[in-house]
Amino acid sequence: MTDIMWLVIAVILGMVHLGIAAQMAQKYRTPAWGFGPRDTPMEPQGVAARMQRGYRNFMETFPLFAAALIAVVIQSKSGTLSHWGAALYVVARIVYVPLYAMGIPYIRTLAWVVSVIGIVLLIIAAF
Repeated sequence: MTDIMWLVIAVILGMVHLGIAAQMAQKYRTPAWGFGPRDTPMEPQGVAARMQRGYRNFMETFPLFAAALIAVVIQSKSGTLSHWGAALYVVARIVYVPLYAMGIPYIRTLAWVVSVIGIVLLIIAAF
């Protein structure tokens, strides 16, 4: 699989993650709140809240992943290191979603660390 395809898969993951978080949070909000100015916060609880936090966490790392991967591709430095970095990031982020939803603490953190290692591999590949 090419490095760019890993980026596309990560984008799809982000869209799915957003959809899940939004759908789960909706049961804690009234329909009028969704169409209004949202001046009064209506925070979800439980799994829905974890899914929102997990999505925010994804959005903190995804720009770093995308920038590093694009730097590799633009410089034509794709190779084993970048393929492993991209794959580690995407697979770890896919695993992270259900782990966070289930509230599994240590393995979830391990998945996050693996995704960051993937980004680091991409940065190394870019040099």
